[in-house]
Amino acid sequence: MSAHDEESALLGLAPVAPVRTVAYGAHPDQVVDLYGPWGRAAGPPVVLLHGGFWRAAYDRRHLSPLAAELAGRGLPVALAEYRRVGAGGGAPRTFEDVAAAVDAVVYAAREHEAAGARADDAAFGGAGADRGLVLLGHSAGGHLALLAAARPGSPVTRVLAVSPVADLARAHELGLSGGAVAELLGGDGTDDGDGSDGDDGTDDAGFAERLAAADPLRHPPPPGVPVTILHGTDDRDVPLDISRRYVAANPAADLRELAGVGHYAPVTPGSAACRTLLGLLHPRS
Repeated sequence: MSAHDEESALLGLAPVAPVRTVAYGAHPDQVVDLYGPWGRAAGPPVVLLHGGFWRAAYDRRHLSPLAAELAGRGLPVALAEYRRVGAGGGAPRTFEDVAAAVDAVVYAAREHEAAGARADDAAFGGAGADRGLVLLGHSAGGHLALLAAARPGSPVTRVLAVSPVADLARAHELGLSGGAVAELLGGDGTDDGDGSDGDDGTDDAGFAERLAAADPLRHPPPPGVPVTILHGTDDRDVPLDISRRYVAANPAADLRELAGVGHYAPVTPGSAACRTLLGLLHPRS
């Protein structure tokens, strides 16, 4: 499969319905879909964060086949939705939603454990509450995963970021996806030269502060939380250099470069790149 064909291969897969959906807020996008075994024998929950450059045009459904694939291999999976640009999201609401979704997964696991859920409870059993939590994010979801893991008090014990927007400042410099970073943060950080705030309602200093605060490169997870990055050498959406720059600034992170792979194959079940991802999450895959 060529890098050019990867997007259609992923989006051509039929969505897979979850076992259960849990709301963590009042907005329709503040939900988490649960897949797989959540009994006492299950491993740490895997919270899956989708990409789409933080825009409302892209939702979690395109990663539901991956969620089902992981669940089929015995992993408890939570596919999280969050408010996005164009539908009530953007900074800081998008970031707050991801943090709330993660907390909701941990809370639900502990709640059921306290209630003495049976080991074979296929809906949402007792394991995972104190076994850690894995964040798996793709593209913009990789950015959100890295940022969420750095939050003080985060329960995250491992991050696996696939083709992540890991250097937000560089992504903004490159104007990825038509200025998606500026849309996320509000404003573009430009100065119209008339001595007033920009036409977008923001000044340079304010934008620079928001950019720095939301940049995973500047805010790595704490020591003891391993970060693994998968990135294809032929990625046209998020250049490989973005991940290389992140690892250069944060040498504890492990970058796995996938030769000849584009942006979507690692999260497309059935592809060789996705098998690499599965092997990292589940060594018995």
